[in-house]
Amino acid sequence: MAIPKPGIPVRGSKTGQPIMALLDLLGRSWAMGIIWHLYNGPSTFRKLQEYCESISPTTLNKRIKELKNSHLIIKTVDGYALSEYGKELFEMLEPMGLWARNRWAASFIVNKN
Repeated sequence: MAIPKPGIPVRGSKTGQPIMALLDLLGRSWAMGIIWHLYNGPSTFRKLQEYCESISPTTLNKRIKELKNSHLIIKTVDGYALSEYGKELFEMLEPMGLWARNRWAASFIVNKN
């Protein structure tokens, strides 16, 4: 599967609208988890693999390559880290994560009284 890029057809958009290309990339297995983990600081391949629990080395390599080629993560002397774009993206996604946890997930809790 090709790396989603703006202007090139992606899942959900024949024209490759930038937001759809981004959502296609982030919707791939473990992509968001890798970004979420790297917001805490650089991480080695092994640490990322531990964080992602059941990810295979092949899949992790593929996601790292996709995220690097999409300018969201970089390789540093300490391992992989978020690029400036990756940090900006996380800071936009973090409020959505809080909303999902605090508001949306609560709508699924059944009142047992």
